Amino acid sequence: MVESARPAMEVEAAAVDAGVAPRLADLVALRALVQGRRPPRRGRHGVQGHALSNLRGRGMEYAESREYAAGDDARHIDWRLTARSGKAHTKLFQAERERLTLLVADTAPALYFGTRTRFKSVQAARAGALAAWTAVHDGDRIAALRGGGQDAAVPSASGARGALRVLDALTRWYARPPQDDAGLPVALEHARRLLRPGARVIVLADPASVLAVPVALWAGLGQHHDACVLLLTDPLERQPPQARLPFSVEGERVVLELASPAVRQRWQQAFQTPLDEAQALLRGQRIRAMALSSDAPSDAWLGLLDGPTRSAVR
Repeated sequence: MVESARPAMEVEAAAVDAGVAPRLADLVALRALVQGRRPPRRGRHGVQGHALSNLRGRGMEYAESREYAAGDDARHIDWRLTARSGKAHTKLFQAERERLTLLVADTAPALYFGTRTRFKSVQAARAGALAAWTAVHDGDRIAALRGGGQDAAVPSASGARGALRVLDALTRWYARPPQDDAGLPVALEHARRLLRPGARVIVLADPASVLAVPVALWAGLGQHHDACVLLLTDPLERQPPQARLPFSVEGERVVLELASPAVRQRWQQAFQTPLDEAQALLRGQRIRAMALSSDAPSDAWLGLLDGPTRSAVR
């Protein structure tokens, strides 16, 4: 074939241009899409010092306890110290100098597929890049990890340097399915050990991967962190044509009769049902979630960062 005679670099470049693999330059250029976002809310004096407060908000960490006073929030009573001392005590919190935004990347084989505009894996990389640039815009530190071997984590760093490290990792992770992928449950267990309360966590995942994670992990994520999950989908998975659809599976030609109600029902059970179940699961754990199609604008999900806990499909 003529295609096989082309130099390997040309073939790889063609694949990138076709939306099969992410390109670092494209991920860097996405920074322009977050420039117009409103800046995060800060105190009158920024985040230069630590001010103790008995009100716990996002990005706040425990500082100390003192005796309870009238007007203190009863939800922050330090029950252990109260029991030991015999006097009511309340917890005080202090603002972290920099919040951590952690990007958790699912690298399941199902993501390396697409029929419109780009592969789901490329859309995941683009969404992750926007998350990294948003973290820079908001003054957060940014880190990333996936379930895998030695090349499975990017340590946290601030500013453009931290974002570029994450973008480089996304380019590599989503170029092709990693041979050492250990799954989203392993990635989230790693995240659980790294995170401190109040961090922002953005998960890029296939719906089936979400369902493979123990509910307890999602519960902890929703309870202690500002968590968002982007569920990567493809138009063919959600709305297949009512026609004969040929596939090539391991070199063999397979034809699905998608005009058949029975076949369409099995198709829905394979693709739409996991998406619906994943959204219901995440909504029940107070985690914001959104389905992001491979042909949708890559920044369509950014409003999810500012909205209340909800589940949306677009």
